[in-house]
Amino acid sequence: MLPLIHLPDTPTLLAGRGPALLKRLDLLEAAGMTMLTVHSDAADDALVERLGDRLRPYLPTVEQIEAARLLFVAGLTDTESWILAGNARARRVAVNVEDVPDLCDLHVPAIVRRGDLLLSVSTGGGAPALSAVLRAWLAEAFGPEWAARLEEVAALRAQLRHDGARPAEVIQGVGAYLAQSGWAPLVTGGRCRPAASARDA
Repeated sequence: MLPLIHLPDTPTLLAGRGPALLKRLDLLEAAGMTMLTVHSDAADDALVERLGDRLRPYLPTVEQIEAARLLFVAGLTDTESWILAGNARARRVAVNVEDVPDLCDLHVPAIVRRGDLLLSVSTGGGAPALSAVLRAWLAEAFGPEWAARLEEVAALRAQLRHDGARPAEVIQGVGAYLAQSGWAPLVTGGRCRPAASARDA
């Protein structure tokens, strides 16, 4: 299986119902999928209002699947999932059915997003529970403050380059800043040492 990468302009379908559909929708929207159409025959008023003309109140047809490049399925019955996955694969459309590795051509890593900082965990679809545990650990270790921290480092790098620093000097300067910051993961003796959590700072 291949990991899902950032493909915002890829024609994508999401088919499903209930909390599983909402969870996958949140993830795909956070990834910036701009050509996403959602198919659900059980949409409540909140979902209808949220999606507007991106919502189709039925499961996708063969023709709609054929016109897409990616298909995500979440919260459907086993039979419905098998039918949709089979239709997609027959038309060379990559498919992901949540929690059914045998029906997945690609997997979705567990993601922690802090502004432009993106941390992901993947077990290749083999151990979703482990991905969830590691994602929770990352979310605690790298709190919301990391969005601003990334901006600090990016601004320093830009300033060093503006001042005429050579690439090696930029790397050295940023490394020195990280070393004295007290909050960034540090590379010590060739090994990566995790940062202390915010409550330990």
